[in-house]
Amino acid sequence: MSVDIGNRLRHFRLAHNLSQRELAKRTGVTNSTISLIESNSSNPSVGALKRILDGIPIGLAEFFALEPDRPRRVFYASEELTEIGKGTISYRQVGDNLFGRSLQMLKECYQPGSDTGKVPLIHDGEEGGIILSGRLEVTVDDERKILGPGDAYYFESRRPHRFRCVGSEACQVISACTPPSF
Repeated sequence: MSVDIGNRLRHFRLAHNLSQRELAKRTGVTNSTISLIESNSSNPSVGALKRILDGIPIGLAEFFALEPDRPRRVFYASEELTEIGKGTISYRQVGDNLFGRSLQMLKECYQPGSDTGKVPLIHDGEEGGIILSGRLEVTVDDERKILGPGDAYYFESRRPHRFRCVGSEACQVISACTPPSF
């Protein structure tokens, strides 16, 4: 029986209200390493995992012993979406516990000029989204397109990608990612 370390780590990090960036600062492990572990793109050594868990804080034995409850809820009111972003990009997730789930759904809001960063994102899986309002520049590999309301994107997440809000209006997006990558 294999243990899903990535989803388990994400569950405990979110249960302690920590962003990947905050956990990285606490532990001296890079944000990209935590992201790779949570997306199951990288398996940490026991020492590295212990160092990360010390930043939550949770012990190795507790990390592997506790079995988080699988979500059973079906419906979520707008105010029940879980905020998992900070700063100029808001990521409101459907459900607070993704343990055992293979899909992550988000309502994203990019403030004018906000950007996912100069370093492209890369992780396992697939993702797609539909622009509800505003304009979003989406870059995947060397392809770049500005999308507006009703436009959509869908790609393999292993391809380097980046998102940037262009224009003076905030951009609202509904997106899905499999497996969960935040």
